[in-house]
Amino acid sequence: MKIAISALLFGLMLAPAAAGERLGDGAMGALAGAVVAGPVGLVAGGVIGYAAGPNISERLGINKRRHHRRVRHVYR
Repeated sequence: MKIAISALLFGLMLAPAAAGERLGDGAMGALAGAVVAGPVGLVAGGVIGYAAGPNISERLGINKRRHHRRVRHVYR
């Protein structure tokens, strides 16, 4: 059962390119939570990973967002 859940979550981790990385962060959090605390950790880790995952990865330097410079137009 754990192998099936792990395989499903790993499959979900590969799909975040189109979903803006949040699904991948949630899946990784769920997998880590399941390993540590079982079914309750699965749900809690998934929620925390989905909500805070992008900020955590950005602070660790894994997923840096590009900041674009605003172009200022001068009309005469």
